[in-house]
Amino acid sequence: MSQTHKTAIPAVTLNNGVRIPQLGFGVFQVPPEETQRIVEDALEAGYRHIDTAAAYRNEAGVGAALAASGIPREDVFVTTKLRNGEQGMAREASRNSLNALGLDYVDLYLIHWPVPSQGLFIQAWTAMEKLYADGQTRAIGVSNFLADHLDMLLPTADVVPAVNQFESHPTFAQQELAAKSRSLGIAVEAYSPLGQGADLGAAPVASLAARYGATPAQIVLAWHLAQGTIVIPKSADSARMRENLGAVAFPLTPADVAEIAALESGARVGADPAVAAFSQM
Repeated sequence: MSQTHKTAIPAVTLNNGVRIPQLGFGVFQVPPEETQRIVEDALEAGYRHIDTAAAYRNEAGVGAALAASGIPREDVFVTTKLRNGEQGMAREASRNSLNALGLDYVDLYLIHWPVPSQGLFIQAWTAMEKLYADGQTRAIGVSNFLADHLDMLLPTADVVPAVNQFESHPTFAQQELAAKSRSLGIAVEAYSPLGQGADLGAAPVASLAARYGATPAQIVLAWHLAQGTIVIPKSADSARMRENLGAVAFPLTPADVAEIAALESGARVGADPAVAAFSQM
């Protein structure tokens, strides 16, 4: 039987000193009407980092789960994101997200996509710096920012992003982007960390799972953790939630990490941030 969560979840210290649980729970594509139940299950399983977004339309369910859990606010790290269509009105968008969540502040607020064709992400960042200064968020960061977007943003920024959240999994790790982000003091956070399941059947993953007595998902998540990457897997199944948390019990060796990294194939699952331009409204 695979090992379940028995080890404390490690934390990553962001560039402003805020600590974020390295293994969190994502709610992308979780239906609004199911969000409270699923997030309550995640909190019961032991997750203390919940990642949502205004575009997911389930912030209210996340907030309801937090309120129902009885867990002290300061013990749960909450991330939400600025919708693409609201980059010109970040302050109002932040207020709407806080109202939906029922919170006075979030722990991390991200620009969801750069949408370079809009030409608004620098303006949005300036507004987010003010939200950070005002205490509406404990940290600010970006999502889906490629190297070119970081190069455009940083010369104008007073605050270096704390996090760059982007698609990353064994067959599409974006290692150059990860290295660049880390060199700038920006923590790397992976969404679709399992390649939406596509990477779990790879031979090296299966071999390591057998060697460690783990599941393939635990091995891939452990691969992320071994590199210092923050991960936010999603599951509506409480047993799978606990299984994913169990990844913290399997510290992989550098050789193990390299074996999985060799699966890189450039197989992007999601949209390309260089051209993505949906409004999310």
